[in-house]
Amino acid sequence: MKKGKADMRSEYKRSDFARLERGKFYPAVAAGTSVVLLEPAIAKAFPTSKAVNEALASLLILTEQTTRITRRSTRTRRKKARAA
Repeated sequence: MKKGKADMRSEYKRSDFARLERGKFYPAVAAGTSVVLLEPAIAKAFPTSKAVNEALASLLILTEQTTRITRRSTRTRRKKARAA
């Protein structure tokens, strides 16, 4: 059942919908990428998808490096187990 113009909420304008494009992100989603909405401050700092991807890749590398630093070795546990 189609709703007419009279059935729309007052805050919506028909002119706002003319600019929308159906299926705009479908090819990217079908290719396996994700569409993410960024907060305005974040979008200002990272204006392109390339900038976002570089920042996230750097964060992953840093996370892997710091995980190795803080991980306890298994040798220490064996020594303690033998001493007990």
